[in-house]
Amino acid sequence: MEERKREAKPAAPRGRDLYEWIGALVCVVLAAVAIFTFAVRLVLVDGGSMRETLQHGDCLLTVSRLLCGDPAAGDIVILRRESFRDGEPIVKRVIAVEGQTVDIDFDAGVVYVDGAALEEDYIRQPTYLEEGLDFPVTVPEGCVFVLGDNRNDSDDSRDPDLGPVDVREILGQAVLLLFPGVTESTGARDYGRIGPLA
Repeated sequence: MEERKREAKPAAPRGRDLYEWIGALVCVVLAAVAIFTFAVRLVLVDGGSMRETLQHGDCLLTVSRLLCGDPAAGDIVILRRESFRDGEPIVKRVIAVEGQTVDIDFDAGVVYVDGAALEEDYIRQPTYLEEGLDFPVTVPEGCVFVLGDNRNDSDDSRDPDLGPVDVREILGQAVLLLFPGVTESTGARDYGRIGPLA
């Protein structure tokens, strides 16, 4: 009888172990939710405005602006403005930051920042398309000027409905291509594109 009682006692620690495992699992899930809400996000590129750098359907890992700070020229950012494109997040490249002056020679397709022509080896075509914003534009304090890499098929800061973007509207900076979308020119996924975004 006493031996059976001694054998039954270990059942209590198993119940405690199960409770501890459930508690740990809940903590892990809450931590993952917090990380993917406040620190990093997965974003799918929608459309071709960033070709050839990014393709429609690319899956990007983005870091929150709270962690990476305000964007710099050349950064690829995800932004959202409720009054622009139905509030959907859009992916663009920062061309200029507060205090800088942007001018575009649409005949030559050249973008100038503070009077210097940008060397833009990442663009698909020169910048010929006007969207209605009057140039030159000096970027206001707390704002950035963004353009898509596919300049002639991109809704960006050239559109007066968007214009310079308040940095508070930036959700984060794209840092890594996790999974490629289908490349339009080949109709296939180019897995060699996976990696950090420069």
